[in-house]
Amino acid sequence: MKPSPSLAPPTAAPAEAPEPARRSRWATLRPWVVPAIVLVLAVLLIDALQVLLSQVHYLDVIAAAAATPHLDMIFAVLATALSYLILTGYDFSSLAYVGAKVPRPTILLTSFVAYALGNTVGLGVLTGGTVRMRLYAAAGVEASKVAQAIAFNAGAFGLGMTAFGAAGLLWGAPQVADLLKMPAWALQGLSGLVLVGIAGFVLLCARFTTLPIAGRWKVPLPNAGLAIRQLVISAADLSAAAAALWFLLPDNVVDLPTFVAFYAVAMALGVISHVPGGLGVFEAVILLACGGRAPTEQIAGALILYRGIYFILPLIVAAILLATFELRSTAVAKVGRAAMKLTPGLLAGLACIAGIMLLVSGVTPTTSDAVAELLELNVPLFVVEAAHLIGSVMGLVLLFVSRGLLHRLDAAWWAALGAAIVAGVLALPKGIAVSELAVMGLLALLLITSRKQFYRRSSLFTQTFEKGWLIAVACVLAALTWILFFAYRDVDYADRMWWEFAMDSSASRSMRAMMAVAIIALVFGLWQLFRQPAGTSAPPSTDDLAKADTVVRAQAAADACLALMGDKSLLFSPSGKSFIMYGKQGRSWIALGDPVGVAKEWPELVWRFIEMAHGNGGRAAFYKARPQTLPLYLDAGLRAFKLGEEAYVTLHDFSLQGSRRANVRHGVSRAEREGSSFEIVSPPDVHTILDEIREISDLWLAQHNAQEKGFSLGAFDDDYVQRQPVAVVRAKGRIVAFATLMSPEVLRVEVSVDLMRQRPDSPAGTMDFLFAKLMLHFQSLGYQRFSLGMAPMSGMVDHQLAPRWHRFGRLMFQYGERFYNFRGLRSFKDKFDPVWEARYLVAQGGINPLFALTDTAALIGGGLKGVIAK
Repeated sequence: MKPSPSLAPPTAAPAEAPEPARRSRWATLRPWVVPAIVLVLAVLLIDALQVLLSQVHYLDVIAAAAATPHLDMIFAVLATALSYLILTGYDFSSLAYVGAKVPRPTILLTSFVAYALGNTVGLGVLTGGTVRMRLYAAAGVEASKVAQAIAFNAGAFGLGMTAFGAAGLLWGAPQVADLLKMPAWALQGLSGLVLVGIAGFVLLCARFTTLPIAGRWKVPLPNAGLAIRQLVISAADLSAAAAALWFLLPDNVVDLPTFVAFYAVAMALGVISHVPGGLGVFEAVILLACGGRAPTEQIAGALILYRGIYFILPLIVAAILLATFELRSTAVAKVGRAAMKLTPGLLAGLACIAGIMLLVSGVTPTTSDAVAELLELNVPLFVVEAAHLIGSVMGLVLLFVSRGLLHRLDAAWWAALGAAIVAGVLALPKGIAVSELAVMGLLALLLITSRKQFYRRSSLFTQTFEKGWLIAVACVLAALTWILFFAYRDVDYADRMWWEFAMDSSASRSMRAMMAVAIIALVFGLWQLFRQPAGTSAPPSTDDLAKADTVVRAQAAADACLALMGDKSLLFSPSGKSFIMYGKQGRSWIALGDPVGVAKEWPELVWRFIEMAHGNGGRAAFYKARPQTLPLYLDAGLRAFKLGEEAYVTLHDFSLQGSRRANVRHGVSRAEREGSSFEIVSPPDVHTILDEIREISDLWLAQHNAQEKGFSLGAFDDDYVQRQPVAVVRAKGRIVAFATLMSPEVLRVEVSVDLMRQRPDSPAGTMDFLFAKLMLHFQSLGYQRFSLGMAPMSGMVDHQLAPRWHRFGRLMFQYGERFYNFRGLRSFKDKFDPVWEARYLVAQGGINPLFALTDTAALIGGGLKGVIAK
């Protein structure tokens, strides 16, 4: 219900408390500081690896990896499988901690997919957390409990790694001391203190159920048994993961207990670096730790194999596992269908890895055996040259289209499939690259199997690549350049190499391939940075409003009628059967409600709207999203923040009888005794009462010292008012109150009031009379429910672990009466005994919701001046 413009959300009461100034400055600088740190770290890593591998030859590393005994690789695979199996213990523990019951197969599937994706992509809390949120929610676990379980997993991993590292350091202190140039007794003392601290934490869990923080919050503690079990799980997992690498190392390099200490240090530094999978950081630490104990090329070969076995192999297995769900999609349960929607993320990771594999292959020499075989098969030289160059370009294509796969773009699917097929076909003439052929074939097969997951009809060239993505590609190219020089360090450079074509001229081919890839990437990157962004915010034309009117009439949601106000821009789907209505304030692009129209077109519209906002340097937000549509926004990387609750009266069983609606019944009876009458004027006849209801509107605004609002609230605009039915209440022959109605008539699901105003001297109980009559009228027409509108800040979670958003909203609801009639509005709606349904602001995290809500209030109030005025 929108009985007055004063029901706009209070701008002084955002759903998140203001952050300190330093936090705001950090949020502004973070998009630039974090990529800069990653770049600096990449340069330092390349420099460190250059020193470590100064006496190592590329072919020696490949030979060492190829010479690894098959039995050792089998043991490494078994240790990897054991590690991933033990990792499921984290999920079992976290679900026990929050008191959620989930079937064992669901836990095993969720844990494996989450860790397979998180370990490879990095940012495990985010990537793995997204997997857990989707699959556990599909299994019936509340979102708040899933969030607590994710937090428990992160904390348990950190605590377990700390305990594991400290125990390993206590055992292998003499060896680690040589590496860190510190006294062994100091390391043993430090690790002993850490272990004592962890023992103290376990005792704390045994004695207390909660842990006070800063005197204001209390965090529930796991019981001592659960804490000890989690420490055992962490130790077993990290031991198995360390063993997977230890089996691949040369014999007698270091004993396993000492190596696990090195492994823990390398893992910790890799996590802290935020580099995906700790790539480069982990390797540098292991090379430093094991240097001098075995030939460096053998250690480097073991690290290459470990990356493939522990990181890439589980990702491939997870993708194949989800592909089996695709093949039997009609038989899988709800969790299986939710798991299938994770396929694009896994395939994006695989495409990225396949692209890097092709690029690395392009800058490294072909083996002498492969050259001899190509000569024996009489493969023409120009075919070998073309295969090498095109294969490298296909690697760059896969690197860029992986982002489109992540966003489920149809065009990205076709591009990835084409690149995989082309690279696979060229793998043999390129250099008898059987492994590349296998990987490209598998990628193509998985893409074909998962075709229906890539349903977004969009052009690749409309994508806007963030600066962070372009910087990541630049880091890959920098690493390729280093690999190129590393692989051909013994080849003397000469100008003639650029145009030297021979079967055994691998260096020349690699240089040309690298140059082609670098030029294409540079041109594409510059085009992305300097191209004119698409998308504008403009009022809808008369034709747009007519097209929107056709769509709105067939909708279930009554507030879709707000599109007809003409004050919001409209983003239509290609078919014209769906649209998003939105407004722009400052840098905020704010969609009002969910998409309107054909439901299958909504995901594409959501993505297009987000990309349009980002392309114009803005932030995207969705105001008053409904619970049923939250997966659309979560898939797009946004977060939901509760605004309040909307009240509905179910009409099929509505009646004025009974004690719950006694006040309303008595008000209706009194109004009828005093001569009040109810009437609904259809749109063609609204012009006959327009002057009279405009007078009422002006009197109401003057009485409340208010001005017309907009965006999410109707304003008294002649054209807009005449588009809708108008309900009027007459007393002694004159109109004393009116309400414009939002009532899509095709489906007849939901009806709501838009503008609702009355004369200052209208009889008491007029509005109760109007509402009751409206509900009875639309009940007779077969509508299912009557919306009373939203009660802002109501229904916030009252729990000690509730997020700050809910805590602030609860405070405003209880003590913010001087700003807004929160409790009074809730009480008015409660007397109709409604059903309450949550409404959300959906936006990016950080301080973005604060800006989005402030800008939304400005849109509603007609600018910041209107907000402050009232």
